[in-house]
Amino acid sequence: MKGNEVKSMTDVELEKKLQDLKSELFNLRFRHASGQLENPVSIRTCKRDIARVNTEIRARKAKA
Repeated sequence: MKGNEVKSMTDVELEKKLQDLKSELFNLRFRHASGQLENPVSIRTCKRDIARVNTEIRARKAKA
């Protein structure tokens, strides 16, 4: 996910995307603990996507 994609989303879409990313991170961690995760880098990219979404949400709240 790119920063431009995050900035073009609405507030509702950002909240939904954040929920989806958090559940995806939970599933990735669970699969990693059980040894079924093929690509451990996907955990890092998921965390970064969560950070991007959180940053945009906080930036919008600061403007309001």
